[in-house]
Amino acid sequence: MKDKVYLKIVAIVAASAAFVSFLRLLVRGNAGDWIVAFMQKHFHMRPAEAHQVYQVVIRNNLDFIVIAAIAVCAVILSVSVVWYSRRQRAKAERQLEQRKNDLITYLAHDIKTPLTSVIGYLSLLNETPDMPREQRTKHISVALDKAHRLETLVDEFFEITRYNLQSIPLSPKNIDLYYMFVQLSDEVYPLLAAHNKESIIHAAEDLSVYGDPDKLARAFNNILKNAIFYGEDNSVIDITAKLNNNIVEIEFRNIGIIPKDKLVSIFDKFYRLDEARSNNTGGAGLGLAIAKEIITMHGGQIVAASEHGCTTFTVLLPSK
Repeated sequence: MKDKVYLKIVAIVAASAAFVSFLRLLVRGNAGDWIVAFMQKHFHMRPAEAHQVYQVVIRNNLDFIVIAAIAVCAVILSVSVVWYSRRQRAKAERQLEQRKNDLITYLAHDIKTPLTSVIGYLSLLNETPDMPREQRTKHISVALDKAHRLETLVDEFFEITRYNLQSIPLSPKNIDLYYMFVQLSDEVYPLLAAHNKESIIHAAEDLSVYGDPDKLARAFNNILKNAIFYGEDNSVIDITAKLNNNIVEIEFRNIGIIPKDKLVSIFDKFYRLDEARSNNTGGAGLGLAIAKEIITMHGGQIVAASEHGCTTFTVLLPSK
C-alpha cells in the first residue's frame, strides 16, 4: 500500500513539474503580452509602466514563481493522494472488522445448533434408561457427531484469537520433510476417506528444511485440508517437494478449479470460498491466511494457481 502511494506521489510531482514548465514557457511568450495589456486596461497604466511592472514582479522572479507553483501543486496533490489512500485503507479495515464480526455471529449461531442437539440427545438418553440398544447406539452416534462439530467451531474461535495476536515465536530446527508429509497424510486420513480421496507424496526421503516443525505442520495441514474440502471427490491430491538452488519447492495439487475472482482473495483473513457457510465444512476463513503468515515468517512465500482443471498451491522455503 505504501509503495503504491509513493509511486502516485512521484507521478503527481512529475506531472506538476511538466505542467508548470509548460506554464513557464507560456508566460514567457504570448501570455506576457496578455498580462501587460491586462494591467494597461484595468489599472490604467502606460505601456512602459506595465512592461516595467511585469519585468520586476513576474519576469525577474519567474524561476521563483515556477518553483513555488511546483511546490504548491505537489503538496496539494500529494496530500490528496495520502488522504485518499488513508480513506481507502480505513474503509478496508472497517470491512474486515465487519466480516470478522459477521463471522463471529455466524459461528455463535452455528455453535448453538450442535450444542442444542447434543443436549437434546443426551437428555433423551438420560430420561429413557430402557431405550432399545439399537436406538441408543444411534442417538449416541448423532450426539458424538454433533459434539465433534461443536469442538471444531470452538477451535475456530481460538483460531481468530491466535491470528490476531500476531506474535507467535519460532523455534526452528532441521525438519524431515518427507516424514512430516507422511504424518500429515495419516492425520487427515479420516477426511480423505470421507471424500473418497487419497494423498500421494512425491519427495526424496532425505529432503529436509530448516524451520519450526509445529508451525510449518500447521501451515501444510491447512493447505491440505483446503484441498480436501474444496477439491473434487474421488480424486488424488499430489504433494510434491524438491530442492532447487537452496530453495525447497513444495506443491499441493488437487483436481478442481477456483474462480479467478476468488483466487485473488484466497489468502485474505476471514475469506471463505464457500459463501453459503456449509455447516459441515465451513471454517473461519483463516486456514490459508494463517498458512501464508507462517510461511512468510520463515522467509518464504506461497502462491496459488488454478488452471487446466487443477488447483496448485506452491510454497517456497529456504532450505537453511
